[in-house]
Amino acid sequence: MPHTPGPITKWTQYLAARAAASALLTFQPETNLRTAGLFGQLLHRFNKRHRERGITHLTMAFPDKSRDEIEQINAQMFEHFVRIIVEVMHTPRLVTPDNWPQTASIPDFSRPLEILNARRPAILLTGHVGNWEMLGTLMAVIGFKLNAIARPIDNPLINDWLLGIREKRGLKVITKWRATDVMLDVLDSGGILAFIADQNAGDKGLFVPFFGKLASTYKSIGLLAIQKNVPIICGCCHRVGTGYKYRMSVPDIIEPEDWAEKRDPLYYVTARYMRAIEGMVRLCPPQYLWMHRRWKSRPRFERLGKTMPAALRRNLDELPWMNDDLLHSLQQPAPVKK
Repeated sequence: MPHTPGPITKWTQYLAARAAASALLTFQPETNLRTAGLFGQLLHRFNKRHRERGITHLTMAFPDKSRDEIEQINAQMFEHFVRIIVEVMHTPRLVTPDNWPQTASIPDFSRPLEILNARRPAILLTGHVGNWEMLGTLMAVIGFKLNAIARPIDNPLINDWLLGIREKRGLKVITKWRATDVMLDVLDSGGILAFIADQNAGDKGLFVPFFGKLASTYKSIGLLAIQKNVPIICGCCHRVGTGYKYRMSVPDIIEPEDWAEKRDPLYYVTARYMRAIEGMVRLCPPQYLWMHRRWKSRPRFERLGKTMPAALRRNLDELPWMNDDLLHSLQQPAPVKK
């Protein structure tokens, strides 16, 4: 359970956040985005721990890129991170059912639209790529009400305030704690569950490929999809250029028939949606939070310095996109620190 700060700390944090947001909204969005970029540069310069972690992860993910390219992507990632905060504050005013096409483009949405218009229950997932908050807002304002799974912020005053921002356009937030029954009810009633699906899941997670290394991933999304026989729509929303413009895309949809004949359907589903998230990141590497400890947890065989277990090797071999080079990379320890 989250730690709740004391009353004085709670109110001080809340009032400071509200004051900062009010000051922010007195300026035009484009001005604030430029300012956010400058703050991102300062954060990159002085936050050594996260800067070095980003370098480590980028070097692992893109072994063919030069050190200069890696450092440039890492610096741009910090600017992107601060810009997301600015965008969240402006979104309720700038993205509405009437004017959203001025902000976002959706080049090919026909297949997801077919699923959603049929009022089929579905799971929508993304990663910490692009602006995941914008993705949920866009889905809500075009008429599809999402039920998003999120961890509550430790400060309840700030949590309730940000929930109000998220829910202003119809995005309902379900906190992670004791959410299983609510999630099942949403799917049973034909609703849409939304997840950010690229968090590290600890030593007991399912280890699937992500940028050439095994990454611990939660089993719950795949289990829900298989149990309820619902499709998984993998989507993202990238920022386009330096202004308040975005492009939404859906690189993959995993249908129940895709896993029906698999020997281990849970492993296949989980590996496939993580492959979709990797594809989203590759479209624009600076718009991914490389500072996250995505590879923190390591599989037991790797921690013990042993060879890959036969069962895991078999699951990897059965992935349609697996090749010798990728399999070799997955068998090597990830160069990340605890």
